[in-house]
Amino acid sequence: MVVEGRQRIDKWLFFSRAVKSRSLAAKLVVAGRVRINRDKAAQASDQVKPGDVLTITLERRIFVWKVLGAGVRRGPAEEARTLYEDMSPPPTPKGQAPADAIPALREAGSGRPTKKERRQTDRLLGED
Repeated sequence: MVVEGRQRIDKWLFFSRAVKSRSLAAKLVVAGRVRINRDKAAQASDQVKPGDVLTITLERRIFVWKVLGAGVRRGPAEEARTLYEDMSPPPTPKGQAPADAIPALREAGSGRPTKKERRQTDRLLGED
């Protein structure tokens, strides 16, 4: 049964080029990495409609997309971008920590012992 303006979440993710295949989209949904209007999508057959806000966790990035329409096919990237409005926060530049990151708790260089320090410790313990 097809409801006008609604589409299965796995098909929509595939058409919007968020994932490479519908089976990967279904696995993403079942794993709990997709939210529709802040509610976890329970199964790949959940429906999305224009106006829904999707939160998608892919690898180490979080995407927040507003659904603008249902897809008809998996076309070129320009066509896929017309299906959603990207509302994601901008990614942090490399080498910079986010503003709410916890600072390091130890002094620089006081982490793991060096090979030289390990050898000295072994000699002191008599483990030549």
